[in-house]
Amino acid sequence: MKRIALKVMGISYSQTQSGAYALILIEEEGERRIPIIIGGFEAQAIVIKLENLDPPRPLTHDLFRKFADEFGISVLEVMIYKLEEGVFYSQLVCSNGEKEYSIDSRTSDAVALALRFDCPIYISEDILDKAGITVSSQDDEPAASSSQDSVFGTDSAGYDSYTDEELFRLIDEAVKTEDYEKAAAIRDEIEKRKRKKS
Repeated sequence: MKRIALKVMGISYSQTQSGAYALILIEEEGERRIPIIIGGFEAQAIVIKLENLDPPRPLTHDLFRKFADEFGISVLEVMIYKLEEGVFYSQLVCSNGEKEYSIDSRTSDAVALALRFDCPIYISEDILDKAGITVSSQDDEPAASSSQDSVFGTDSAGYDSYTDEELFRLIDEAVKTEDYEKAAAIRDEIEKRKRKKS
């Protein structure tokens, strides 16, 4: 299984799900992005680290880091290894200096911890092929803003009357305007068509 390295691009507010945020991951050596819906607490934990803010009291992820440090445990990497029914599954690969352990984690928590341990985030190539949104390099990055980890819950049915060419143009426009919910719905329609052709 080929692994692709990801980095955190930012967090934006989800326009389709009240109180939810979109975590945007981007491949380190490419332009594909993965939008993941996360809750407000997880978004706050990620943004605080991205902005190098120092909360007056440690958040849960900071406490986890301190606890791990005290007992000589380090997080070596995060691996997003499965996408099932719109839910991303992740593992933390940890070490106590003698043995490595894999621990299941929500993707939002795994990313928050990866930022605190300064460790790499990987995704399997087949998941990136399935869920990634390709964009051009001149697109601007979203600003960071202050549950369940899932792909945007959007319906692709509204795009079935468009031609393939129109869909590719629409997805480019959606990404440029940072409307990742719309881009994910269009991507789902494109994927549906690919499955019908194969």
